[in-house]
Amino acid sequence: MLGGYWLFIAVFLFVAALALRQVPLLLLSLLLFLAAGVAWLWGRYCLDRVDYGRKLSARRVFFGEEVQLEVQVTNRKLLPLPWVLMEDELPQGVTLLKGETSPSHKVSRVLLSHLFSLGWYHRVRRRYPMRCGQRGYFAFGPARLHSGDLFGFFNREVEAPQVDHLVVYPKIVPLSRLGLPSKQPFGDIRIQKQVFQDPVLTQGVRDYHFGDSLRRIHWKTSARLGRLQTRVYESTTTVDMGLFLDVRTIEPPLWGLVPHLLELGVVAAASLSSHALAEGYQVGLYVNQTGLPTGGPLTIPPSQHPDQLLRILDALARVQPMETMTIATLVQRESQSLPWGSTLVVITAVPTPALLGSLIKMDRAGRRVGLILVGGPQPSTKKDRFPVYHIPDEVMWHDLEELPLGR
Repeated sequence: MLGGYWLFIAVFLFVAALALRQVPLLLLSLLLFLAAGVAWLWGRYCLDRVDYGRKLSARRVFFGEEVQLEVQVTNRKLLPLPWVLMEDELPQGVTLLKGETSPSHKVSRVLLSHLFSLGWYHRVRRRYPMRCGQRGYFAFGPARLHSGDLFGFFNREVEAPQVDHLVVYPKIVPLSRLGLPSKQPFGDIRIQKQVFQDPVLTQGVRDYHFGDSLRRIHWKTSARLGRLQTRVYESTTTVDMGLFLDVRTIEPPLWGLVPHLLELGVVAAASLSSHALAEGYQVGLYVNQTGLPTGGPLTIPPSQHPDQLLRILDALARVQPMETMTIATLVQRESQSLPWGSTLVVITAVPTPALLGSLIKMDRAGRRVGLILVGGPQPSTKKDRFPVYHIPDEVMWHDLEELPLGR
């Protein structure tokens, strides 16, 4: 602070005035003492009763939409502030259409700065429109306020700890742009015409008939009655679809990230969810990582609730490249809770042998499975019965644009 230098000068002039017996010099030193005292008090109390607020016009927006950031600084005292410097931390993933930012020392963060003055009981409000061209879960804040006295002798800084969050949903495109067929991409399933037996919902038992599968025999009841009994399952006309998204983009055991492959997988999951829900499926989402900010499993059970698509898009917006388990383990674990007539679709950039082996076993057991490969070369002719689709890298580069990972 400059105040220390001015105080040193004032003391030097005071001592010199006494030694030389110069009254004008003495008055000048006393004037400097008075100015330094006023400046110190001004700098000490300048940011007292100064409030900072931030407001977003929306907390959740779709890819490509605009949202308005409003910041407000209020001086609730008689002491005016000749200058106030506001610095607010913003995510790098949003584009300001008005205002300027500077790089921050934090990764993927920028600083929005604005210099202004505040009178007594005065309020300053600024609005900054932003375009959301990247999906993600973004944090705004904290902010810092700098101010001081009129002469610039003493400065003070305070932090406004308020943090606001913005969720930007991933982009949704027609399946044709991803190279996926829009009509029954994973088998000819007519929801309204076909009736399935759900092995999770047991209605009761009956006597064994020739040809019944041994897997349907209820052994405890058979032992109690002394004759074979077969489970009777409830019928269902709904079809579940479980979407499994793999966040790994590099062959194991290596670790790393190929950003555009992860974004391509997220776009594919969002687009397929939207299409399947419109076709009457009950869609669920399973990602092999923990979710933000709760840290719990990133899983959404199948449903056809009107808000199901928004729940899935909200989860996909928070996807990060942090694998907590292999996709093969996730498929094996979560598939047990899905009805037998469900369709299991895996979206991955790294089709490991363990994953392919699990899907082959499920297909041979009669389950409906599908595989979507993102990026990399065109896969060789498939030898398995389940559908395999490939989304090339060019889809992201030419049509969707490369979108870095949001933080």
